[in-house]
Amino acid sequence: MITHGRQRSQRSETLILRAVGRLLAKDGYAALSIEGVAREAGVGKATIYRWWSGKAHLVLDYYCAAPSPVPTPDSGALEPDLNTFLNDTFKALTSTHAGATMASLMAESQTNPEFGAELRERFISTRREALRSILQAGQKRREIAADTDLDVTIDLLYGAMWYRLLNRHAPLDARFATRLIRQILGGIRGSDAAPLSAILSFNRKESQHGEER
Repeated sequence: MITHGRQRSQRSETLILRAVGRLLAKDGYAALSIEGVAREAGVGKATIYRWWSGKAHLVLDYYCAAPSPVPTPDSGALEPDLNTFLNDTFKALTSTHAGATMASLMAESQTNPEFGAELRERFISTRREALRSILQAGQKRREIAADTDLDVTIDLLYGAMWYRLLNRHAPLDARFATRLIRQILGGIRGSDAAPLSAILSFNRKESQHGEER
């Protein structure tokens, strides 16, 4: 978040960020301008420039302010949890303006190191940690090898997503999520990993015991 000058007015900030959301949904990131946001929000252009150095920082603030926690499903089995996580992520990117906007923010980060650092710290890192927590849970259940490099696994999952999002050569859909997950899990399941059927059976028994108690 880039701030300049006097302390922000909460009311003005709310009006500005809501205006950003409406304009992104209507016209997309490429057509978004500081002048247009100021007009839509009913504030002066100078007010926006006092608090944000450009539209990339402004749009990032909009996404970080939105009340949408990163989903971390916990069904008791890694493969369905990863499927839920990736499918929710893919839907958010393909059913709204978010996908095109994220691609634009990623492009901005390549030529603006300051913004790139902010994007990684405030947006990307939270999503990496959400995925890490799902993988760690699977690791504890022995669904993947204990020595699995989780950072590399996260890079593989998100890297494939970003590649399709940026190149648009193939869809980000449920079929891709399933194939991607199975391909990666096939490489990181240890020789002592418990099979999915055994994990689900164990979870059902644990659930039944919990109800009896």
